[in-house]
Amino acid sequence: MRFIGSVIEKLQRHPKRVVFPEGTEPRILQAARQFYSLRLGAPILLGDRTKIKQAAAQLNVSLEGVRIINPAESEDLDTFAQRYEMLRRFKGIKVTEAREAMLNPNYYGAMMVAMHQADGFISGTSEFTGSTLRPLFQIIKVAPQATTASSCMIMEVEDTRFGEGGVMFLADCGVIPEPTVDQLADIAVSTASLSKQLLGIRPRVALLSYSTKGSATHPSIGRVQAATALAQQKAAQKGLDADFDGELQVDAAIVPEIASRKLPESMVAGRANVLIFPDLNSGNIASKLLQHVARANAYGQILLGLDRPAADVSRGSSAHDILGVAAIVGLQSIAYNELYPDAGKKLPGDNKP
Repeated sequence: MRFIGSVIEKLQRHPKRVVFPEGTEPRILQAARQFYSLRLGAPILLGDRTKIKQAAAQLNVSLEGVRIINPAESEDLDTFAQRYEMLRRFKGIKVTEAREAMLNPNYYGAMMVAMHQADGFISGTSEFTGSTLRPLFQIIKVAPQATTASSCMIMEVEDTRFGEGGVMFLADCGVIPEPTVDQLADIAVSTASLSKQLLGIRPRVALLSYSTKGSATHPSIGRVQAATALAQQKAAQKGLDADFDGELQVDAAIVPEIASRKLPESMVAGRANVLIFPDLNSGNIASKLLQHVARANAYGQILLGLDRPAADVSRGSSAHDILGVAAIVGLQSIAYNELYPDAGKKLPGDNKP
């Protein structure tokens, strides 16, 4: 709670609006109530008003301060449908089909964020990842000056010797199965930028492998090596003050005693607070192992590279996890242009014919 407590404290000074498309989900109802009670901003639940109220009553959860919108009854439905039709016109979508899409809470919620009617988006507790990501990628899209949309998990462990006082950023754990060299470099830079925004510290980024500095040879290792060099270039171009090193085995990245034997001159080894995995398999497996075996507090997936703040939470998330993610997304939105310059300055479709 050390990390998320500091996030909550910062957000209380600049409350934000966060939309939750899964309005009847018990954990969402509990998280939305806590979000309002902690003075973090205005939670917005999407869905049938009667069903949401019934679900809240069964849980004895107050809906005071919680806004409820039923997309089917919304005065913005036609406007949102027209905007979506404009975005997807090249796919041959008709207005009637666009209107049908907007009745889906995930699509409606994504459009709310795109149209500046909400500051952040949280979904995924009862959906497959694709059902959450598809509307975001279609409506919000990748931010200007970003080329890769990915995700990260923020993990907080009891042992403060690891990461930054026990806090580590892990990526990509949820979006890109086999990132290219360029994508891997983008993931490293985006995750480093987020860690700096949330913690205010110098990111120490380890690009991970099963090899440390040539202890093994394989094309996958060469990809990590190339991505490390490219990430350093991209960070310098962005003016991001961070350290990158790779390829590193995870023990060399986070255990000082091992790092002192393998890489005594490294600025990252043994002290990494950002861990970049070579593929989605390793990232997803490692994050879930850390969460359940080490009983780490896990917050994510925080989506990176999008034009607006959003998160795809796990179906295994607790109400506490969801509250933490909502607070992080809210805090991101305060200075989102620092992460992605020019983000949000144009509405989706503004440059469309």
